[in-house]
Amino acid sequence: MASIRKRVRKDGSTAHQVRWREGGARDGAPQAEVFDSEPEAKQFQALVDAHNQHWPPGWVKGEGFVQPGEGDEGKKVITFATWAEHFVETLTGVEVRTRHDYRRDIKRHFLPWFGDKDVCSPEAIGPDHIRRWVNALESGERDKKNKEAWVRKPVSPKTIANLHGLLYGIFQSAVEAQPALRAANPCSRTRLPRTDDGIVDEMVFLEREEFTIVREAMGKICKGDAVDLIDIMVGTGLRWGEISALQVRDITIRGAHKVLRVQRAWKRQEDNTFLLGKPKTKKSRRSVVLSPALVEILERNIAGKRAEDFVFTTAWGNPWRHGNFFHRRWTPAVSLAQDSGLTKKPRPHDLRHTHVSWLIAANVPLPAIQARLGHESITTTVDRYGHLVQQLDDEVAAAVEAAMTGERPALRIAS
Repeated sequence: MASIRKRVRKDGSTAHQVRWREGGARDGAPQAEVFDSEPEAKQFQALVDAHNQHWPPGWVKGEGFVQPGEGDEGKKVITFATWAEHFVETLTGVEVRTRHDYRRDIKRHFLPWFGDKDVCSPEAIGPDHIRRWVNALESGERDKKNKEAWVRKPVSPKTIANLHGLLYGIFQSAVEAQPALRAANPCSRTRLPRTDDGIVDEMVFLEREEFTIVREAMGKICKGDAVDLIDIMVGTGLRWGEISALQVRDITIRGAHKVLRVQRAWKRQEDNTFLLGKPKTKKSRRSVVLSPALVEILERNIAGKRAEDFVFTTAWGNPWRHGNFFHRRWTPAVSLAQDSGLTKKPRPHDLRHTHVSWLIAANVPLPAIQARLGHESITTTVDRYGHLVQQLDDEVAAAVEAAMTGERPALRIAS
C-alpha cells in the first residue's frame, strides 16, 4: 500500500510525498510523487493502490496526467479522480462524516474503473462504461484460482443505487461547471438492478408477542439494565442516534402536555468519534407524544437527574454507544430470544420499523406516522412502509363503493 509522508520545505510550506515500492514487492524500486495539498496526495495514493502499486497509466511524474496531442505536444487532462475530489471538497450542507463516506466510496468503487480517465471525454467515460460498471458491481468477481472465493463480492441493488446516485452527482457537476466540462451526464438513463428482487426482506417487523420474547430475554442480560431503553425505542420509533442523545430537558410530562422532543443526535466524525449535533434532517427535529406507559418509564429514568443529563446511561453514567449496546446487550438478548422460540433476527433499528408496523395495524394515517418518525418526505414513509397498509383494504373498498353508488359507508368503531 502506498503511504503519505509530510515534509516541511525551506520556505515553510508543507509537501505531501506519496511513497510506494513498484509492484508492491519488498524489493521493488522505491517510487515517490510530491503534492502541495493532502487531498491531492490522497487521490494519487488511491490511484497507485488501484493500479497494484504501479504508476497510473498516462501519469507523468511532476506533471500529472497528460493526454497525447498532435505532434509532440500534449494537453493536461482532468482525471475523474481529480474531479471527484473537487466535487466532494466543494459540497456544502453535508456532515463531516458524509464527506468521509463519499471519499471512501469513491476510492473503493469508482477509482478502479474511472480514476485515471479523462472526466471531460465521452469516449473515455460514456454510458456504456457506466453500464459495464453497474454489471461488474452486481455480479462481483470470483477468484480465478478458487471459484468458491471472491476477489470482489457482489454489491446489493440498494447499494448500487446509492453509488450510482453519487456518481451521477459527480458527473452532473462536470456538466454544470462554468465552462462545462461535458455536454451530457453518462449516468443518465442507466437501468439499475431492481431493489425488490431480493428474497430476504431487509426490514424485520416484530409482532407484539415476538417483542415480548425479546424483552424478557433482555431482562436476563446484566440485570435488565437495557429493558427500559428498548421499551422507549419500540414505543417512540426514535433512531438510535436520537434516543441515545436524549436528555432530561427534552422530556415534558407536566399536566396534560406529555411529549418527548428530539433536539439533537450523535454524529459520527471522520475519526469514528462521536459528537452531539443536530438531528438528521429538519423534520427530524420534532415532538413525539407519549403514552402513559412511556411516561412511567421515562419518569423513573430521569428522577434525580439534572436538565442536561442523559436519560439512558450505562452503569457508569455514560451515554450508551451503539457498539457497546449491540454487542453486550442486544446480540445476547436476541440469541436468548431465539432459544425461546423467536424465528427472526432483528437489529436494534428494527424496533423503529416495528413501531411503524404497530401504528399501521392500528390504522394510524401515514402522514401522522411521517411526522412521528421525522421523515423529510411522505414519499419516504410510503416507499418504506406502504406495503404494510393491508388492514385498510376493506375501508378503501367501502370508500370506492360509496363514491360510485352514493351510499354513505358505515362507520367502523375501533374496539
